[in-house]
Amino acid sequence: MSPAGKFLAVVNPAAGGGRCRKLVGPALDRLRSGGIKLDVVETTAPGQAAELARDAYVRGYRRFIAVGGDGTSYEIVNGLFPEAQNADRPTLAFLPLGTGNSFLRDFSDRGVEYAMEALLARRSQPCDVLRLTHKDGVLHYINLLSMGFAADVATMRARRFSGWGELGYQSSIFICLARFRRRPFPLRVDGEEQIDRRPCLFLTFNNSKFTGGTMMIAPKAEVNDGLIEYVRWGPIGRVGLIRNLPTLYDGTHISHPLAERRAAKRIDFHLDAPVDVMIDGEVLTLQCQTLDVLPSALNVVV
Repeated sequence: MSPAGKFLAVVNPAAGGGRCRKLVGPALDRLRSGGIKLDVVETTAPGQAAELARDAYVRGYRRFIAVGGDGTSYEIVNGLFPEAQNADRPTLAFLPLGTGNSFLRDFSDRGVEYAMEALLARRSQPCDVLRLTHKDGVLHYINLLSMGFAADVATMRARRFSGWGELGYQSSIFICLARFRRRPFPLRVDGEEQIDRRPCLFLTFNNSKFTGGTMMIAPKAEVNDGLIEYVRWGPIGRVGLIRNLPTLYDGTHISHPLAERRAAKRIDFHLDAPVDVMIDGEVLTLQCQTLDVLPSALNVVV
């Protein structure tokens, strides 16, 4: 069978603290028994999933399964694009055997079981890919990009508490609450005349609704509407944030007087220097320049 007729399962065995390594065999066997033709490759280092996906696409593979967590699917997307941008539209499926997959939460809260059923039923739909151009290159994503408080917490956890589990996450929140930086991230939306320089707690630029597993940061987002769902929370105080934390999980935070959301086609950033960002669960420091949409550039199995 040619590569185009198979799925390539890109497995990160270290995902979920090694949990993926224990679960991947039976999961792939179940797919094979359901008639899914697949080849398997494993990653051994960060960034390798992108290289494997890029090489496989050039060799003719068009269907991929991200076996791991959010980071695995993020890397695969960045391996496929920009190569696939003006060529055959690839398909991406998910087996969240790591820490989870926020993107899938838009469609079900049943995780691996849901992902398996979608694959076996051959269910798929078009999905936009968001393209971020920064000073040093281009990145692509399907979930969200965030700046400000959420990115600060993720950065703190990754750089100082990476092996601490839930305690590391809580510690990072506590430290970021103590520092509590509210600052501007100058940008222009859809070519508007004015650059928005208002200070804020955080900004997110979303393709799907959820982040962090269960946090509904962008309740109005649609994965195939050709738009960026832009959510902004202004300079709310510490007490106000703590009181309103539950609203981040049901999406009602966008009704807060200091919050706003809008659908946009393009964001132009006017940053003077690189900032910490979180993009599909990955923590990076980038000087962002523009953000736009590749409409329906990917098929997702959901």
